[in-house]
Amino acid sequence: MDIVLRNNLILITTDFETLNAEWMIEFLNKHSRSMLFLQKAVLVFRNEDLQDERVEFLSKLSQYHAKKYDFNHEFFLRSMLKFGAQPIKVELETDKEPENVVVKLYAYDKNTVLITLENPNAWVLNYMRSQLEIYVEKGTDVSLVIDVSDYKAKARLERTLNKRHILHYQIKYTYDNHFMSKLYSDFANYSFGDLSRECDVVENKHYYTILECPIGASQDALKKSYKKLVKVYHPDKVFHDDVNMVNHYTYKFQLLQEAYASLRIVS
Repeated sequence: MDIVLRNNLILITTDFETLNAEWMIEFLNKHSRSMLFLQKAVLVFRNEDLQDERVEFLSKLSQYHAKKYDFNHEFFLRSMLKFGAQPIKVELETDKEPENVVVKLYAYDKNTVLITLENPNAWVLNYMRSQLEIYVEKGTDVSLVIDVSDYKAKARLERTLNKRHILHYQIKYTYDNHFMSKLYSDFANYSFGDLSRECDVVENKHYYTILECPIGASQDALKKSYKKLVKVYHPDKVFHDDVNMVNHYTYKFQLLQEAYASLRIVS
């Protein structure tokens, strides 16, 4: 394990053994709402409501690190606490090929989706929970039942499933032939004119998702949602030194531009 104290974050580079230590998992589980999953890393932002937990975590981290390298724990802890307001980045140090994790998707109907892991994996499930928490109806250590009764929930689900690489894991989603037709059964209620127009809408479904609008939404609805989202994701709104966060907002902003430009033509 290596710990580097930078001006803009605390960088922890570690292996799987430490990443899966009880005190590490406990800290990360509590911060699921303020955590950003990156490739081979997780970035934990400061949460004012969990300040005591943060101090406790840094104390355990300092003890673990000091014991391993035989130096003064209390002195190192005081140094880390000076960076108390900065994000904590836990980076996985490995040259191994990503491990495949199979996740099965099943739609009971247009309102409810079951997500099931073929084998237990706390990190992948924590990622799912962190992204879909407000829509989770119930869950186990290998499954989640998600309420997708509104289009914002469906949009959030699609954004979640678009991320395929979590830490050392490569996610492979599987679903039956009826998954999409059940999930988007409301599509049948829309009138899109001729067949050519209907095909255009199907092909551009992901653009509606990006703009967080139902399929076939009106031009006014698309414009309103677009204006709201670009204010949130405009790169000038990102006051953060972390390159990954800036890139994330920039990429989202670019997707919004592309989606709105395309749907203005087909809507």
